[in-house]
Amino acid sequence: MHLPVYSRGEETANAVTHGLAALLSIAGLVVMVVEAVATGKSAVVIASSALFGATMVILYLVSTLYHAIPNRRAKRILQIFDHSAIYLLIAGSYTPFCLITLGGVTGWALFFVVWGIALAGAIFQPFLMKAADWINCLLYLGLGWCVIFVLKPLVEALPWGGLALLAGGGVAYSAGVVFYLWEKLPFNHAIWHVFVLAGTALQFFAVLFYVIPSPIGA
Repeated sequence: MHLPVYSRGEETANAVTHGLAALLSIAGLVVMVVEAVATGKSAVVIASSALFGATMVILYLVSTLYHAIPNRRAKRILQIFDHSAIYLLIAGSYTPFCLITLGGVTGWALFFVVWGIALAGAIFQPFLMKAADWINCLLYLGLGWCVIFVLKPLVEALPWGGLALLAGGGVAYSAGVVFYLWEKLPFNHAIWHVFVLAGTALQFFAVLFYVIPSPIGA
């Protein structure tokens, strides 16, 4: 994977979009944990919410630094961390749905599978970066949509509002890939950032309004 060259305006837009997302993620992390603690939820609920929030902060903070720092040697290193953090956010997003909404054997099994794949993807990212961009994107999408394997119990456990937000987030992430790969389009990367932020926001609200308030394995 090459190190993209953006105009000053494009790189500023890239940094600003995810800089804003980083600030919102910090606020989101605090809101989720406070909500879980204030409503007397179990340690599993609090930890799941915190892990999701932490992966949001990590991704958007690393992405902001990657785009804001002009030194190309530093950029190459941060690019690896940036792409590795995508795996972590995907797994972090799964966590509340696995451990709270699903719970039991199904939820915990999916949790370990997703996190195992995500950690492997993050660890081997320096090697994956040498492949074509679309290969990494395919791996991200595959990991993100493996939720279809537990669709039946998820539909039974999660209210329709939560399902709509969860699915909407997945669609936003997936649609954004088109702009990520459309390198000839001006500001394509910043547009992709907006789709990623939208996907995170939708799934954040799914967790805040529909997952945290529900009993484990409901």
